[in-house]
Amino acid sequence: MIRGRRVLAVCPARGGSKGIPLKNLAPFNGVPLVARVGQLAAGIAEIDRAVVSTDHAEIAKVARAAGLDCPFLRPESLSGDRVGDADVLLHALAEVERIDGVSYDLILMLQPTSPLRRAAQMVAALEMLVEGGWDAVWTLSETDSKEHPLKQLRVESGRLDYYDPDGARIVARQQLSPVYHRNGVAYVMTRDCLVAGRSTMGKRTGGLILEGNLVSIDTPWDLKLAELLDVEARRG
Repeated sequence: MIRGRRVLAVCPARGGSKGIPLKNLAPFNGVPLVARVGQLAAGIAEIDRAVVSTDHAEIAKVARAAGLDCPFLRPESLSGDRVGDADVLLHALAEVERIDGVSYDLILMLQPTSPLRRAAQMVAALEMLVEGGWDAVWTLSETDSKEHPLKQLRVESGRLDYYDPDGARIVARQQLSPVYHRNGVAYVMTRDCLVAGRSTMGKRTGGLILEGNLVSIDTPWDLKLAELLDVEARRG
């Protein structure tokens, strides 16, 4: 619990993936990605219950061994690549509350694809939500100025143009206001935000900006980069 609020952590880990087959079981410096979530969550006192939402028997087995309970299997209707996070979390919350016979006040989503997260970052997201009275809090990283939206281009029928017409006036990076992207370390929301709003983003959502290199894994290259960064961090 945190400030008297019961916390449910949900790790969404379906079996299907395109960039990396069975991505959630991919070894990250010897530890399956889904298992890394379980190991980290087990050491966070604020989490009352940690479960995996999966449709895959082997993912469920590996998750259980790492400390993530799997009291249900996700139905096929929620296992496609175009199913939203909110639908998956709503199903997980309903199932766990039915099984446990209690209500959870805060839902913490921990995607396996952000293995460089640290326990302190997840606790900081929970604390920010409770202390700030937010509906939800997402963790963010500042986007490199080379990838700023005003520097993006598009090509149509071979013709090059700015993605945003305002990009034409940018001549130096000092003209750019900082923008941020989701790093996947943590998404935390109130029960009302998820159940009543049916969304992971409420009317008042806070952004917790994290420092450092936090790779969100979509491709084999991302996985190799994240492993290298993890090794370097351990070396100090």
